[in-house]
Amino acid sequence: MPTIKNVELTKKANIYFDGKVTSRSFVDENGVKKTLGIMMPGEYTFGTKDAEHMEIIAGKVEVLVACGDSNWETYSAGEYFEVPANCSFDIKVLEITDYCCTFIG
Repeated sequence: MPTIKNVELTKKANIYFDGKVTSRSFVDENGVKKTLGIMMPGEYTFGTKDAEHMEIIAGKVEVLVACGDSNWETYSAGEYFEVPANCSFDIKVLEITDYCCTFIG
């Protein structure tokens, strides 16, 4: 997905962890809510309300999903992971990482 057309974009950034993780929210032409963002190297914990599909566009991360397997998994450009609704995940960002999150409602 190199380009996304016909979106409704929220200009205000989502800023987390003192600016080390940022994203912009948008709704695609099919009405699906997504975010595009950047994560700087570090370790972070996120909670989910809706289920999430996290596509790694560039970079490298290790992820541990609290509601899933108890093993850390590594993901790089072109790969993705999913997190159930009402769950959390720990992420170790090993390289500056560009991502797209799709919320599964």
